[in-house]
Amino acid sequence: MNHLRSRVLFFGMVLLSSFSAGALSCAAQSDAAVRRFDFTYVTKIPESPAGAEALRLWIPLPRSDEYQSIADLKIESPFPYTKRREAEYGNEYVYLQVPPRPAGPASEIRVRFQVTRREHRVRLVINEHIADPPAPDSAELPRFLQADRLVPIQGVIADLSAQQTKGIEEPLAKARAIYDYVEATMRYDKSGTGWGNGDAIWACTAKRGNCTDFHSLFIGMLRAAGIPARFEIGFPLPPDQHGGTIPGYHCWAQFYLQPYGWIPVDASEAWKHPDKKSYFFGAHDDNRVQFTTGRDIRLDPAPAGQPLNYFIYPYAELDGKPVALQSEFSFQDTVQNSR
Repeated sequence: MNHLRSRVLFFGMVLLSSFSAGALSCAAQSDAAVRRFDFTYVTKIPESPAGAEALRLWIPLPRSDEYQSIADLKIESPFPYTKRREAEYGNEYVYLQVPPRPAGPASEIRVRFQVTRREHRVRLVINEHIADPPAPDSAELPRFLQADRLVPIQGVIADLSAQQTKGIEEPLAKARAIYDYVEATMRYDKSGTGWGNGDAIWACTAKRGNCTDFHSLFIGMLRAAGIPARFEIGFPLPPDQHGGTIPGYHCWAQFYLQPYGWIPVDASEAWKHPDKKSYFFGAHDDNRVQFTTGRDIRLDPAPAGQPLNYFIYPYAELDGKPVALQSEFSFQDTVQNSR
């Protein structure tokens, strides 16, 4: 019991409920790294084709949470807009309709904000002799045990999950076995086509892809094993640069276990940095900014097409058909970041 009393939790991240001396233990770092920066998200609006109707446009917005504080958010738009919040995951976004535009310079919608991003790290101890794992106690968990359109939890994904966790009873040990399988089997490879859709079965078969593919396979296998897991997406910040453009998104995952709560994982970063494999099972560094959570996102007003596979770039429809818009992302550190 002395060991239990010594556990200290910071930021109010995890509430330790009563559990036996053989249960899992964790502690968040008191010296977590912090990064402070300005972020700019620019969406360019091109001229309209002849006879086109209004362009409908949805732009994701970041939210504050326990590990990310968003301040001084400003939206600069030559067109009227409204801020919305979707019901399932609570993601926030801007919605607007752009009237037909004649030829000329592209208009811009610019979103600017300040970010304080804190490292999220959980100390994990695996004890494979726990017979009765504690039950989840969060009302949001059922959704994160369900399938997504491209992340099934039956069939080949269920079979693979069962195979990789065979003989393992303790949930954290199951999660680690799945993580180890993804790391050993997948490779970060964006050549050719098929990657980037977050299709768990494609990732299982091709055994390659980018962060969406890594984490779709990881999340699907976890959910098939009865462990709630969620998908998160945002942008990465180069750890060795203090400002500049960001070429594209990055995504990661979290899974839920008592007594920890949500446990961070970044499987694709672990693949890129093998020396940090243990770190990224239980940690997200501060070199990132999160925008949205979840897959199959249903926006309001609803687009003409299917729910969004994931939501990080601006989504636009012209005459009911998706249209790709040019976008740019940049950051600038505002203070000397703690390490």
